[in-house]
Amino acid sequence: MGQKVNPHGLRVGVISAWDTQWYADKKDFGKFIKEDNDIRTFLKKKYYDAAISKITIIRAANKIEIGIYTGRPGVLIGKAGSEIEVIKKDLAKLTKGKVIVINVKKVEKIDQDAQLVAEAVASQLEKRVSYRRAVKQQIAKVSKTGVKGVKITVGGRLDGREIAGSESYHDGSIPLQTIRADIDYGFAEAHTTFGVLGVKCWIYKGEVLDTAKRLIISEGGED
Repeated sequence: MGQKVNPHGLRVGVISAWDTQWYADKKDFGKFIKEDNDIRTFLKKKYYDAAISKITIIRAANKIEIGIYTGRPGVLIGKAGSEIEVIKKDLAKLTKGKVIVINVKKVEKIDQDAQLVAEAVASQLEKRVSYRRAVKQQIAKVSKTGVKGVKITVGGRLDGREIAGSESYHDGSIPLQTIRADIDYGFAEAHTTFGVLGVKCWIYKGEVLDTAKRLIISEGGED
């Protein structure tokens, strides 16, 4: 069998940045990793309806700066920022009184965000929509935004089958082994009466080239 690698993890340090940025010695390292996981799990579970795509965490001394990328910032911010204060209080309890800074960032193009597309398919599956219809509708939406490729895989007891399996649908190209290819990846679960279905989504947005390389190509200096 082929060894599968997360497309984002493969590109970290090349064309992608780390979602978590901090340094710790041995005695604090494990504690901080668990704390990061607790923060992400809490926010994702409590504010699932806010369409949270990604959560970034930056630590400095006794301060934690959390960046929340969301398709519905109004749900997270609340009236006059009231919900932000609630989030800060909840996270202060989780992190044992550390100073919390929240930065809410809007995802401008929801249909180009792989995590949100995967969650949209999972939501349709939980409403008992046919998986073929749910997937094809989302692929059509994503393709209209002008991306170079999209692929969605659904796995589990599809339509209540006795044996679990997976099916993939795609449009355009998905060059997973090209490191310079900007590929967004998302995963979501749909909890149905037949069990849990997994939804994976890959969206290829084009190649990322450094400025010098782009300049050489534009001037015709490289084949």
